[in-house]
Amino acid sequence: MNIKPLADRVLIKPAPAEEKTIGGIIIPDSAKEKPLKGEIMAVGNGTKDEEMVVKVGDNVLYGKYAGTEIEWEGDKYLIMRQSDILAII
Repeated sequence: MNIKPLADRVLIKPAPAEEKTIGGIIIPDSAKEKPLKGEIMAVGNGTKDEEMVVKVGDNVLYGKYAGTEIEWEGDKYLIMRQSDILAII
C-alpha cells in the first residue's frame, strides 16, 4: 500500500454493500445503504496527545458520515481520524 496516513488518521477499506432483495425486487445501487464497517489498511503514527489503538487488519465500525472517500488504483477507501471509529469488531 502506497498510502500512509498522517498523525491520527487511518485508511479503511469499506465492506461491500449487502445485496438484498425484497420479494424478488432488486434494490438499485443508489438505494443501497452505505456500509458502516470495514478493514483498516494503514494507520498513521499518532500524535503526542493520542496513541494509536487500532492496527492494520482490524475490522471496525464507524459513523455514517465519517471520513473522506478516496479512490486509489480502482478501489474505494475512506480516510478518517481514529476518533471517528466507534468500535473494533
